[in-house]
Amino acid sequence: MHRRTLARLSAGALSLPFLRGAGARAAGPAVLRIGWLRAPNDITTGRARGTLERAAAAQGARVEWAGPFAAAAPALEALNAGSIDITAGSSPACVTALSAGIPMLIFACQKIAPAAEGILVRQDSPVRTLADLRGRSVAVNRGGTGEYLLVRALERAGIDPAGVRRAYLSPSDSGAAFVQGHVDAWASWDPFITIAQRSHGARVLADGAAIGSDNAVTLMAHSDMAAHRRPLLQAVFAACRADNDWAQANPAEAGRIWTEAMGLPEALAPAIGANNAVPMRAPTEADVAQIERIADWYVANRIVRRRPDIAPAVVRLEG
Repeated sequence: MHRRTLARLSAGALSLPFLRGAGARAAGPAVLRIGWLRAPNDITTGRARGTLERAAAAQGARVEWAGPFAAAAPALEALNAGSIDITAGSSPACVTALSAGIPMLIFACQKIAPAAEGILVRQDSPVRTLADLRGRSVAVNRGGTGEYLLVRALERAGIDPAGVRRAYLSPSDSGAAFVQGHVDAWASWDPFITIAQRSHGARVLADGAAIGSDNAVTLMAHSDMAAHRRPLLQAVFAACRADNDWAQANPAEAGRIWTEAMGLPEALAPAIGANNAVPMRAPTEADVAQIERIADWYVANRIVRRRPDIAPAVVRLEG
């Protein structure tokens, strides 16, 4: 697979024509605008299977799809602008968004499997341990999962993060830099983990378990959804739960849906399905505590300036 496969996953994220600004929220209660990511999550599954359209229709609403977004950050920018109502992301993305004052609520959590995130090096790299990263460069996305994974791993190993250079790049630019040898390592997540391993001979230096990651996939809604359209939000959650149950029972088929949505070879479907078909649920107290730990960690590491209050940003739906 050529490196353009990695680039395709990020193309067009910041120049999408549907971003109409705050005035777009005047679309009215009959429209549900969902921002979907090129990523293996329950919103991507629901889009492919038609379940979210059916759930919205039962509530008298129709779905408008926005995207695909390359990552949570541009999707949350669209949510902040009032251009979408619902999207997906990660726990670190939630912390960054809430710290910036974006009016969003977390309505579902899905703990990321250890194999679905980690720090990668090339197969022939002399880097064998995290300590070997001292003085070297690692590609990360600023304020997101990549930066979280890297600094968390270094601290857990007793290594001063200041001794490792962070190359702040988008996922597609990170992939190209990694393949071309412009960076020594890459802190990333699936599908990039699977692509790098299967197509570019990457080696996992530390996975999510070794890092001690608290990261999770999160489903997020504009705060107006919980305040004024809660039955519709409940219906979306129920549909996502059903899609999640289906994906766990059919991981290979879920992987096929995800690879097709992401424009990846179907040969990657079994690995991506196995890594990402994991349980999703309404946020629990334990989930809130995990996100709070990330928030505390982000403040301590000066990744965000303000520690957001996580508990009020969680809406607990039925089921």
